[in-house]
Amino acid sequence: MPLDFTAIDFETANSSSASACAVGLVRVRDGEVVDKTGWLIRPPAGHDVFFELNTRIHGIRAEDVIHAATWTEQLRALTAFAGDDVLVAHNAGFDMAVIKRACDATGDDCPPYRYACSLQVARKVYQLDSYRLPFVAAEAGFPDFPHHNATADALACAHVMIDAARRLGADDVDALVDAAGVRVSQIHIAEAPAISFAVA
Repeated sequence: MPLDFTAIDFETANSSSASACAVGLVRVRDGEVVDKTGWLIRPPAGHDVFFELNTRIHGIRAEDVIHAATWTEQLRALTAFAGDDVLVAHNAGFDMAVIKRACDATGDDCPPYRYACSLQVARKVYQLDSYRLPFVAAEAGFPDFPHHNATADALACAHVMIDAARRLGADDVDALVDAAGVRVSQIHIAEAPAISFAVA
């Protein structure tokens, strides 16, 4: 199987995982970047306050997303781009929590994506003082990108996975994570509890 996946990165408005305010997506086919996109998101109601700390990190302000698509409105575009791919993110637990919690906040069905973490892979493949994305991406041959721009971060993540696969001689994502000694996980979708009716 070829090295196919979609790299993804979210920026958030505040400390709530549901507060997605930007997403970047990068499609990889047979170990090559073939497409990329990204857009702003209006965070779900109740999760839409922009913290100064977050804005200082990514530069996105509340006024920037006033006319952006809501989480619900953009979810179809996100899933259309990613298709059935394994998602890859740097510190993937964070980005998968954004998908899960934003869907929880809006009542949307959460897509049960399989995912892999480039941070976990990097810790197995590279010997670095820091495994923050800029340092890992530089080691993978992708330096000097605008960190915390969602599309740029997704592109950096994609290059890390491509480089790690090359170093490990892996032909697809499953072979890559096996060779690195990590695993592909899946977003857990909790089933609604069964309702029982007591007979009086």
